Amino acid sequence: MFNKDSGLVKAWVNLIKQGAYTIEQVPNLSNLREVVASVLEGGE
Repeated sequence: MFNKDSGLVKAWVNLIKQGAYTIEQVPNLSNLREVVASVLEGGE
């Protein structure tokens, strides 16, 4: 399970903030997409 401090979550958040990817492109791996979305929304 991923959390907001996971390296992969931080990497995806940075890539999305830079405009390289969208949230829809985050792999549906465990809870990765949900945690990335939560961080981007300012939650968790």
